[in-house]
Amino acid sequence: MSLHVLTPVLHSIELGAAVGLDVSLKLECVQPSGSFKIRGVGHACARKMADGARRFISSSGGNAGYAVAYAGRRLGAEVVVVVPATTSERAKSLIGQEGAHVIVHGRSWQEANEHALSLLTPDSAFIHPFDDPLLWEGHGTLVDELAAQMDRPDVIICSVGGGGLLAGVAAGLRRNGWDATGILAVETAGAASYAAALAAGRPVEIDAISTVATSLGARRVCSQALALAEELTVKSHVVGDAAAIRGSADLLDAHRLLTEPACGASIAGLQAVRTQYPEARSAVVVVCGGVGVTREQLNRWLAAT
Repeated sequence: MSLHVLTPVLHSIELGAAVGLDVSLKLECVQPSGSFKIRGVGHACARKMADGARRFISSSGGNAGYAVAYAGRRLGAEVVVVVPATTSERAKSLIGQEGAHVIVHGRSWQEANEHALSLLTPDSAFIHPFDDPLLWEGHGTLVDELAAQMDRPDVIICSVGGGGLLAGVAAGLRRNGWDATGILAVETAGAASYAAALAAGRPVEIDAISTVATSLGARRVCSQALALAEELTVKSHVVGDAAAIRGSADLLDAHRLLTEPACGASIAGLQAVRTQYPEARSAVVVVCGGVGVTREQLNRWLAAT
């Protein structure tokens, strides 16, 4: 049973005209859990239930936890999601509405994750929010769909938190023979753990998370995300919070789609394609979505920038 849906590709004349590119949007924001996370999470949950798990435990800043809660309800499993205190009330409420038990612990995902791991029992399975080959395999289905929906783009733009989406996009590029497509990995300055890893040549832990794009708040990326930079053409781009917020507003204005600044960062990344990939003529933005934002919150962020 597939827990994710096939998502449409939208050709964006408005966003493309602003940057001089042929721009398409892969609309992961319309997944039943509100983000791309259900692809990998649903795949991992189904596999682990087939292996005997009857209870799922996860740690999340919001979107992965919501996906686990949704998958658990669909599969008939108990779910416990540990979130940090920075998780929005909206995200916590949505996770709870799916029937999951929500525990708030710590100020960062790392602290929430340590507590989640302490709750494991023999009949439970841990669903990592980004560092699991099952997740990458599932996330890669979005590229499988793209391969059936359009010609190969020159660049795919995706946001990076812990690196799960990046690893999934790379897996999808490989299995569809799209190795020549570049990846622009975008994160905000207050959560730039991928840029720090590339600079150091290894995954490193940044000191703190200080960004409105809390869904990108992993202080260390998974090793697979770093290894990909040696195997495919992956380039890092870091934007400020104001640019990420503006990206969400631009997407809302152009296409009536409300997303978190974690997703808006990728829209803002369109401005860097010409610099990072001078020969590029076409780009796909993974509109990764996110449930931790309301129209009112986005307006407040805009007013403060």
